[in-house]
Amino acid sequence: MHRNLREFLEVLRREGELLEIEEPVDPYLEAAEIHRQVIAQGGRALYFHRVKGSPFPLVTNLFGTARRVELAFGGRPERLVREMASAAEELLPPRWSALWGRRGLLKEVARAGVRRSRDLPVAQVVNSPPGLRKLPALTCWPEDGGPFLTQPLVYTEHPDTGRHNLGMYRVQIFDDDTAGMHWQIHKGGGFHHHVAESRGEALPVTVFLGGPPALTAAAVAPLPEVVPELLLASLILGDKIPVGRWAGWDHPLIAEAEFALIGRVPAGVRRLEGPFGDHYGYYSLAHPFPVFQVEAVLHRRDALFPATVVGKPKQEDYFLGEFLQRLLAPLFPLAMPGVKDLWTFAETGFHPLCAAVVRDSYEGEALVHGFRILGEGQLSLTKCLFLTDQAVDVRDYRQVFQAVLERLDPAKDLYVIPDTPMDTLDYTGGRLNHGSKSLWIGTGKPRRALPTSLPGTLPSYFGGATVFLPGVIFIEVESFEQNPTLGSKVALEKELADWPVVVLVDDVKEIRDGTTGLWTWFTRFDPARDLYARTRPGRHRPAYQFPLVIDARMKPGYPGEVEPDPEVAQKVDREWGRMVAAAVRR
Repeated sequence: MHRNLREFLEVLRREGELLEIEEPVDPYLEAAEIHRQVIAQGGRALYFHRVKGSPFPLVTNLFGTARRVELAFGGRPERLVREMASAAEELLPPRWSALWGRRGLLKEVARAGVRRSRDLPVAQVVNSPPGLRKLPALTCWPEDGGPFLTQPLVYTEHPDTGRHNLGMYRVQIFDDDTAGMHWQIHKGGGFHHHVAESRGEALPVTVFLGGPPALTAAAVAPLPEVVPELLLASLILGDKIPVGRWAGWDHPLIAEAEFALIGRVPAGVRRLEGPFGDHYGYYSLAHPFPVFQVEAVLHRRDALFPATVVGKPKQEDYFLGEFLQRLLAPLFPLAMPGVKDLWTFAETGFHPLCAAVVRDSYEGEALVHGFRILGEGQLSLTKCLFLTDQAVDVRDYRQVFQAVLERLDPAKDLYVIPDTPMDTLDYTGGRLNHGSKSLWIGTGKPRRALPTSLPGTLPSYFGGATVFLPGVIFIEVESFEQNPTLGSKVALEKELADWPVVVLVDDVKEIRDGTTGLWTWFTRFDPARDLYARTRPGRHRPAYQFPLVIDARMKPGYPGEVEPDPEVAQKVDREWGRMVAAAVRR
């Protein structure tokens, strides 16, 4: 596939999927607003040739449609992973007859990895001091703490083993040689920094921008710690990744990257990073994070600066996330025997909702597989896990919910686990990095038919109501500040006794479709704090009874939703409307 960013852009240009813009654009709010308006309408990738305050062109929305993801990666990576998964049992332990029958696969695998390259385009220009503020880094939302690198490829190595990690952790630019490093507790770069910091050592870091699209996919893929991201990138690329050495720097440099920021993250140094509009659609708040002290910025002579914009789904990360899940899905049964299929939902920000089809050959086996999922890498950050043994399409939340809710016995099949580590960006648990989990298990034969129409009468204190899907009703009630314990009252309402799930919201008119419904439900509640139900006493856990009431109202301590600056949005409508329309026009 594409060896570097510019090869990919040439394909997009040839396919009519790239809009090139000569008018100067402001990286403060304006470029992001143009991007958002274009992606909301399924428009083209954007190439801003002139960015105010920077000598570098800006490219965004590279993966913002399923078609561009296909153009970026093609179908070969998914076919290769499926073949690798199907061959795993046959090839372990290796037998010559089996290996001979898989010659094509072995050739593909043999091409994976890195190779030494004397040609190092990424180091054609060296800026030291770095001059970070010359980069066209975006400020995407009005309350952002400043400009961020939104598509950085952060390379680190474990201080003991030398095993590398390539992750995407946002980098806030503080000044010309200092940036924030938003390492989260569950990510490889953070693990490497923890080891170095425990010894009082600084951790060397290289931040790449651009390069083969395969690098971006590998950097955000939820891989186990033992699987090198550069290996996955080369498998997606279909060739070895060329790397070279730069005098005085221990890390290999990805030859075809556009930029390489080199420096160190010292031990014991923290600085407030954020706030920042994140992929949950809210502002992640300012917190102390490690500091990246940049020593030099290397780049191509004609370097291009890639960026993205995150916010309320669906954004560009939705399409890249779906590709990665399809790519890795055949490997889940190998890593977790008994798990037949698994999916996390981009509409919720991925971690808040996961669904899986599991084997349930004896009573309680589904629970075993549920715990296995919750102990696996980034899946350990899952907030709500829905499990069934039915042959449903896990990508279709309607099929999943119907299968589970038809079969769920809330007294024994619903588990709430308090006080667990959670995604750093999820604030519903009350404090950073903490929250709770819930497992919903629906296996075997159906226990009930799910209601599909509103009850004839509803209590007078309810506002509007809508059936989200069979068995799930959304009801508008007064705000949490006015009545914080309302969920316990709703759980006693006899009119709702036949409804498995009742979701309380501030404004039912905001539930316009599946995306807004899932987003509201799963980004605004913590299972241990916000799930209400009548219960029967048990020795070690409650036996829940329907309805299960989910309080998905906004609550004190939640960060605010991201919203565009009205003046900037009006300016884009007024001055860039023609350009936005051209980006959408095919």
